[in-house]
Amino acid sequence: MNRTPLDPQIKASVLLEAVPWLRTYKGATMVIKYGGNAMVNDDLKRAFAQDILFLHQVGVRPVVVHGGGPQINAMLKRLGISSEFRGGLRVTTPEVMDVVRMVLTGSVQRELVSLLNTDGSAAVGISGEDGGILQARQRLATVDGESIDVGLVGDVVDVSPQPIIDLLDQGRIPVISSVAPLTTDSETVLNINADTAAAAIAVALKARTLLMLTDVEGLYAAWPDRGSLVPFISAAALEELLPTLESGMIPKMEACLRAVYGGVAQAHVVDGRQAHSMLLEIVTDQGVGTVIHPGDTPIPPLNGGKSL
Repeated sequence: MNRTPLDPQIKASVLLEAVPWLRTYKGATMVIKYGGNAMVNDDLKRAFAQDILFLHQVGVRPVVVHGGGPQINAMLKRLGISSEFRGGLRVTTPEVMDVVRMVLTGSVQRELVSLLNTDGSAAVGISGEDGGILQARQRLATVDGESIDVGLVGDVVDVSPQPIIDLLDQGRIPVISSVAPLTTDSETVLNINADTAAAAIAVALKARTLLMLTDVEGLYAAWPDRGSLVPFISAAALEELLPTLESGMIPKMEACLRAVYGGVAQAHVVDGRQAHSMLLEIVTDQGVGTVIHPGDTPIPPLNGGKSL
């Protein structure tokens, strides 16, 4: 990928702008939900890995939580297994669940861990099944006001953070796939929405930040009006806005609310289609996405700009 050389003065300005942020976040835990176009475009995959490694190298403790919807769809099609969605949830039969587990831990996770370990061995791939990290209960879909059984689909009800903390303390980057055993039957594994899994893990780790990669620039107050992009919003205001949002954004925003109400200082929603959007959002003053914060006013930003 060709890059235009950056003027040295601009380089110096960017580095100086990042210094206060780096001081603030050194030693902090950050949970990043990896998904969308960032998972299927090779250039974006590499850019994401570079961002995570940068965070790790400057003293942040990143934890990556991932799904893999597009890859699961492709594998199901390749194997001739039908798949449908009801109420926004994938109907997950035992046959489909076998494919989910295979794709998430055997393909998506392995590729990301490999990218992160190109120049070392910091990243470790684990599953929500491993070490009892996640526990889940079955989730029903709502269709036309009725609750519908969609099979092996779940919501996280408990997180055991110690295995993740142990990896962080060893200087590792945990990469976690979003599947979890049923609380009442550890042999039964459920498919978990990666947004909700990331939020639950962020709360359990007492993370400073939850960052969600999406396929839009951030939260729009009046979609499709692109001028209605919201740079900051309180949890209370977001809760009021929630019923008016597009259906695809609701799970992400609900996850951000769960995180912030659960004690995470802030949640960011950024565009995963833009290379290095994660760093632009959290290391630069202006930022590029939306910050959800717990109070009526956001935490005062560094340098008078957007980064918190």
